[in-house]
Amino acid sequence: QVQLVESGGGSVQAGGSLRLSCAASGDTASTSYMAWFRQAPGKEREGVATIDRDGRSYYADSMKGRFTISRDLAKNKNTLYLRMDSLKPDDTAMYFCASDRRDWLLLPHYSYWGQGTQVTVSS
Repeated sequence: QVQLVESGGGSVQAGGSLRLSCAASGDTASTSYMAWFRQAPGKEREGVATIDRDGRSYYADSMKGRFTISRDLAKNKNTLYLRMDSLKPDDTAMYFCASDRRDWLLLPHYSYWGQGTQVTVSS
């Protein structure tokens, strides 16, 4: 079992930045691959970026250049981050972190999910 707890969401004006965090605990192997997804009202869940334990990352094309995924595995920590810059109103959504033993890239098939953190970008 894995527990994922997101934080760092909030309201920001267009052009601003936020850094989301996701604290993972539980079965380490089930966090080999971690990812960020987002879901806006009335829209499907959308993959943002993924990262493995070696730091290899993969981004959705529309997120490249503005979003940066990273993770901290030092000193028994297992925290996932998403740095978001140059935010736009279209980035408004609930952001979720996810993890799995398998690499699902940007497909929403991960076994474990957090509760989400809301990001609202105003124009």
